[in-house]
Amino acid sequence: MGSEDVGDVEVGHRLAQLRERVGLKQADLARRVTWSQAVLSRVEAGDRTVSDDELKALLAAIGTDDAAELAAVLARNWRHLPRPPLDHPDQQLLWRAEEMVAGLVTAGSGAEAHPAFRARLDEYVKDVERLAQLLLRREHQIAFIGSIGIGKSTAICRSTGLEVTNAQGRTFSVLETGAGGITLCEVGLGRGPGYGIKVEPRPLDEIRSDVDDFVDQILQGSAPAEEEEITAAVPRELERAIRNMAGLTQKRTKGPDGKSIRTDPAKELAAEFPDRRDLAVEVLARMALHRRDRRDAWHSASTSATPLEWLRQTFEAINNGRHPEFSLPSRIDIVVPALIEIDDLDIGIIDTRGIDQPLARADLEALLEDPHTVSILCSGFNDAPSQSIQHLLRRAREINNPQIDTNAGLLVLARPDEAMAVKDETGVGVMTSEEGYELKGEQVSTALAPYRLGDAPTLFFNSREDDADLLRDFLREQVRRTRAEFRSQLNEVLARTQSLLDNAAREQVRAVQRAAGKHMASWIKLHPSPKPIAGHIHDALLGEISRAHASTVNATIRRNGEWRSLSYSHQLGHGARRLAVLSLQESVTEFSGVCDTLSESMPEARELLFQANRLMAAAYEDLLRKVQLNGLSLYRNQLRTAAQFWIDNANEWGGGSGYVKRVLQRNRAWFEETSRQELERQLGTFLDREWRVLLERVEAIFEQS
Repeated sequence: MGSEDVGDVEVGHRLAQLRERVGLKQADLARRVTWSQAVLSRVEAGDRTVSDDELKALLAAIGTDDAAELAAVLARNWRHLPRPPLDHPDQQLLWRAEEMVAGLVTAGSGAEAHPAFRARLDEYVKDVERLAQLLLRREHQIAFIGSIGIGKSTAICRSTGLEVTNAQGRTFSVLETGAGGITLCEVGLGRGPGYGIKVEPRPLDEIRSDVDDFVDQILQGSAPAEEEEITAAVPRELERAIRNMAGLTQKRTKGPDGKSIRTDPAKELAAEFPDRRDLAVEVLARMALHRRDRRDAWHSASTSATPLEWLRQTFEAINNGRHPEFSLPSRIDIVVPALIEIDDLDIGIIDTRGIDQPLARADLEALLEDPHTVSILCSGFNDAPSQSIQHLLRRAREINNPQIDTNAGLLVLARPDEAMAVKDETGVGVMTSEEGYELKGEQVSTALAPYRLGDAPTLFFNSREDDADLLRDFLREQVRRTRAEFRSQLNEVLARTQSLLDNAAREQVRAVQRAAGKHMASWIKLHPSPKPIAGHIHDALLGEISRAHASTVNATIRRNGEWRSLSYSHQLGHGARRLAVLSLQESVTEFSGVCDTLSESMPEARELLFQANRLMAAAYEDLLRKVQLNGLSLYRNQLRTAAQFWIDNANEWGGGSGYVKRVLQRNRAWFEETSRQELERQLGTFLDREWRVLLERVEAIFEQS
């Protein structure tokens, strides 16, 4: 029965899905095919193989179009593309892609095939395979990105139903919320068999560094400090967790005059252990990390609290360092039986750590570059789009990140009465919240125009007053928009590929294509090399350091350049890719324009020029990724072994105001002295070589007379 690589479990699961979609109970379907319910139960569980005749009878009894298609789906033989699951919503389109790849392979196997024709077939196979893989994968993430304290966690809990209501009727989010600085790390939400929490602990070395920062903060708070040195060395959410784990929570008592007196056990401990290293060791010992080895917790029937109440309490304890069995987390995953349902897709949600300064964090930029992640860029109402969001978009455009065009949406989180405070250009106030949203939306669109995102999907949402369905529908639409883009690109490539196969033997078409090939060959000869690199790889890094808080720079220096808020390697990779874009973008844009122009005057060559344009775009994106990786690793050994460089930078802390400027001077001097010219020459050589490879790949699809 069916395709050899389809198992009984998958067939049974699909039969159960089809039955449930029409509201048929298992007993009812069993009666229709004159089976016992026990036999059908075994089939749906995958414990019994169903014959072709039995399958036919079951599908006829279910009686839907999807059921009628299942027999044909099972008979398919997938030879080139991975077989999609039986319940994949794009089963038909993926099968078309499989058949097209088979046709391309057959067309290219003949001895008479011209080398350029074979090259075109090979490139189409790669393109179809890449797009099919994007569509095949059904796991998508919705990442909420934005500044601290604007209400991301509250909005997430509203959209997913993760809320609890107490006896007084007050509603609380399962994710801990507050005025900012609450969430300790990235939090993921996903579906699972029950209600649970999984914790990925921070590595011990990272915890030691965090405690060192905390100790510095305590010690500097005991002595006079200037300007930048009074900046907190650790984020408040991390300080809170360390204090709770070490039993150093600040206390308030009433004095004789009735006024509140605050005592700080950490400062008392510092007086007992004045040496920085001794104090750090004592704090670590009190945290008892050796006993904090638990990785997950699950709600059980014996628990008195409801599942959501238990989730809220347990998450709050772990997030604040109050749970005695869990260490400091680097990520927390919350598992629930149901989340947002979207078209048979597996949807996860990420509550990213809030942005506390306009820095480009590696974790956020990785999400923006992932084709299967929908980035919900969150801003408060009055500052939408926030400077931190605009900074991320500016950097995305700098490195030619195409995902922000299709995978990014803006969520403006309004508080009560903010929309009613809006005035139009004449100074007249609005009459309704909807009118306020409309006027603010025009301002948002204008602010996003420099990033070519003026028409980006935008939702204004008040978590206290608006219907949660508004936000749920917005999130669903953004995921569907991403899937629709996958389908659109694959459908277009399949149509163009079919055109190639249909016209392959027509001499008139080939003659025009050869003429187009001459034009493109001339263009390629005029662009043999990238433009000279303008700027330095480390420019982006120095720019981010200049924007960072002094405490962030100090924490990064203490960790030899790699911290969650500022990463040397990530910034150097970004800097290298930015230089490549500056060097090549004009040529790539010009190539696209030439293809469009020739397509108008040479309609018989339109499909060839379409492929050339797509090939250039895809190869260019591959080139930029390689350059980014090259830049990321270019200074790796030098930075890893530059012990004195890190010591000298670390010694600048505590030297009074101007700390960031002093670090910038040391960094600029180090990059100037450390074989910068040689390393940037290597980058230039790498870029030149990859550009030539790209041009050769494009030129290979044109048949020359």
